[in-house]
Amino acid sequence: MKYRSLALLGALALSAGLTGCSSSDDASDSAGGGRTVLDVWLMRDSVSAEFQKEFETGFEKAHPDIDAKIQIQEWDGIGEKVTAALASNDAPDVIEVGNTQVAQYAQSGGLTDFSGKVSDLGGDAWLKGLAEPGAYEGKQYGIPYYAANRVVIYRTDLFEKAGVDAAAIKTREDWIAATKQLNKGGTQGIYLPGQNWYVLSGFVWDEGGDLATESGGKWKGGLDSPEALRAMDFYQSLQALGKGPKDSDEAQPPQAEVMAGGEVAQIIAVPGGAKVVEEHNPELKGKLGFFPIPGKTAGTPGSVFTGGSDLVVPAVAKHQDEAYTFIKELTGDTWQRKLAPAMSYVPNRTTLADAVAADPGTAAMAVGAAQGHATPNTPQWAAVEAKNPIKEYMTAVLTGQDAAKAAAGASDTITSTLNSGS
Repeated sequence: MKYRSLALLGALALSAGLTGCSSSDDASDSAGGGRTVLDVWLMRDSVSAEFQKEFETGFEKAHPDIDAKIQIQEWDGIGEKVTAALASNDAPDVIEVGNTQVAQYAQSGGLTDFSGKVSDLGGDAWLKGLAEPGAYEGKQYGIPYYAANRVVIYRTDLFEKAGVDAAAIKTREDWIAATKQLNKGGTQGIYLPGQNWYVLSGFVWDEGGDLATESGGKWKGGLDSPEALRAMDFYQSLQALGKGPKDSDEAQPPQAEVMAGGEVAQIIAVPGGAKVVEEHNPELKGKLGFFPIPGKTAGTPGSVFTGGSDLVVPAVAKHQDEAYTFIKELTGDTWQRKLAPAMSYVPNRTTLADAVAADPGTAAMAVGAAQGHATPNTPQWAAVEAKNPIKEYMTAVLTGQDAAKAAAGASDTITSTLNSGS
């Protein structure tokens, strides 16, 4: 599961109600027998071919008047493609988008507002990390689809050798103590790159802070808050228990490959990273385990960045009612319980976590997902990620520069960037 952070632009100042026009009677939009042809864009790796076939068959059996045509799209270049679709008169009826991208599309009014349907869609149990970025200026445009987040991937053999019980790690203090115990005899207790800002974000949220906050229509960077500074202090303590580089992120070098090539006891990654480790070192097959990132107290797991997708409907889509029917089915209990284990994703609501209980990695994700967050909900956040002052700030602190001064500088950059489009 890759994390979606593409810089996308919203387009087209249009609006439409949920019960807007549906051209089911238009011959050009009808299949044989008067069935409505519903055009749907889902993203690569969102569904398998097997699941897609099963869903289409089940959906059309339950709704024989609708012919669902699912087209799989590639993430590369999807921003421009969605923008063009929203600005056209021939948009698909349903589109899957990254959860943090909804605000960029909703900004100009190009999406259908589902605010009146939240309760009917089970919104009271939605994962906050999907639901909150799916809303913009008080209206719900994105409907949570599925989620993924980081967990701790660990070497069971190295834990056993060091006498560490992963099940006993419930708090940050437990985690630090266990990592110190692991960090002996040539073993790296943890490999944590210095610029893994998604992990830092989780620690910031745990402390009660945020990357940026909005008040009166203006944004302010939050890295210089006392809460965020405490989070960076903890990150520094954890990072020091390994040999991770201070000036690069988890992709440089790929941390799963680092784990595969040495005596590394832990990394923080999505569970799929374990497969990468095994591919590069088959001897580790069956020797990898998972647990949620620990929180400050035993009863609450650590906060995590929620990656994943929401489903949206273009305001100009011709089949608004049928699009809603499709979304209600795909995001409802029955199909979420099938999708999650089939694709190793976290279901869109907390009440469905048991659907992935049999998969250790996904089950660990689901525990963390209950404490999931998204990046600040503004179309300008993509511009912050493009500059990424958070990474520069982290390296500055880890290389001995004054934390408060570096945080203030990064926060100023975030502030100016977020307000540049207001």
